[in-house]
Amino acid sequence: MSITIAPFDAADQAAIDEAYRIGAAANEVDVPDFPPFCRQRFEAGVRHPMPGVAPRWSLARLDGVPAGYLRLDLPQLDNTENATAELVVHPGLRRRGVGRALHEHGLRVLREDGRKRVAWMTVSALPGGSARSEAGDAFSAATGARPVLAEVRRRLDVDRLDAAALDALAAEARRHAAGYRTVRWQGDTPEEYAADVAYLDGRLMTDAPLGDLEWEPEQVDVARLRGTERALDARGRRRYHHAVRHEESGRLVAWTMIDLGPSADWHAYQQITLVDPPHRGHRLGLFAKIENLRYVRDHEPALRAIDTWNAAENRHMVAINEQLGFRPVDTWTDWQLTI
Repeated sequence: MSITIAPFDAADQAAIDEAYRIGAAANEVDVPDFPPFCRQRFEAGVRHPMPGVAPRWSLARLDGVPAGYLRLDLPQLDNTENATAELVVHPGLRRRGVGRALHEHGLRVLREDGRKRVAWMTVSALPGGSARSEAGDAFSAATGARPVLAEVRRRLDVDRLDAAALDALAAEARRHAAGYRTVRWQGDTPEEYAADVAYLDGRLMTDAPLGDLEWEPEQVDVARLRGTERALDARGRRRYHHAVRHEESGRLVAWTMIDLGPSADWHAYQQITLVDPPHRGHRLGLFAKIENLRYVRDHEPALRAIDTWNAAENRHMVAINEQLGFRPVDTWTDWQLTI
C-alpha cells in the first residue's frame, strides 16, 4: 500500500476536481443533512482565498487513487503564528493511514512556515441527536491536539416559524430600541456603512467566546472587508444584511447577515451577529435578526432551513436563537495543536 501526497494550486484543474469529489463523498456521509457539496464554493476556495490568507492545498493518493485532501490556511495580516486546517479522507478509503499521512505532511509545511499552532473542527453527535461518526474526535485526540472550544449547530425549520410569536418578539425588542433604527442591504456593503461594518466584523474574535483557543483579534479595515466581499461573490454567496443605526451618533452599532449558496436554494447560514458593547442591553441583536429573517424570506421563497453555530458557553446568543426557533442538531469541537 503506497500513499503519495502532492501540493496543488489553482492551475491544476484535475487535482481540484479530484479533491472536490472527495469532499462531496465525505459531505454525504459525515453530515447528510447538509446541502450538497457546492462546486463553486469549493473551487473559489482554491482560486479566490479570503484576504490576508495564504492557502496550501495537498492531495493524497492511495495506490494511485485520490483518497484525501488537506487545506491549510495561513493568516498573513494577523495570527501569523497560527493556522487552520481542513483534512478530509474519502469515506471508502478511511482507516488506511491517509489521514495520518496528510496530518504529518501538514505539520512539515507549517513548521517550514514558522507556524506554532494549528486549529481545526470536528463534528460529533449530541445525546439523543442524529448519528455522527466519532472518528474525527478520536483522530484529533490521537494527534495530541486539545479540545479548546465546544460549539453546537442549531437549525431553524423555516416552515415551522411562528409568525405571531415572531411579531411579539419584534415588538418587545423595538420597545427597548428607542433611538435606534434598522437599515438593510443585499450583497456588498454600501460605501456609507463600510467603515462601521469593518469595525464590527473586526470585533468578532474579541467578543465571541473562544474558550481556550489561542487566536488574536483580527484587524479588519474597509480594504479587507471589500476583499472578503469579492471572495464571497466568487463563491456565489447571496448575502442579506440588517444593521442597527444609532440615531444620535449616526453609527452602525449592530449587524447581522444570512447567506445562501448557488447550489441549494432551500438552505442558508446565519452568519455573524454582533452588537458593539456600549450599545448592548437594548435587544438590538434580536431586533436585527428578526428583521433580517423576514427580509431573506421575502426574497428566497424556497428557503426551508437555516443553520447557525454558537459556542456552548455563549448563553446570550443561544437564548436569542432558541427564541427564534433554532434547535440543536449536533456538536462541533474546535481543536488546537501546538506544533
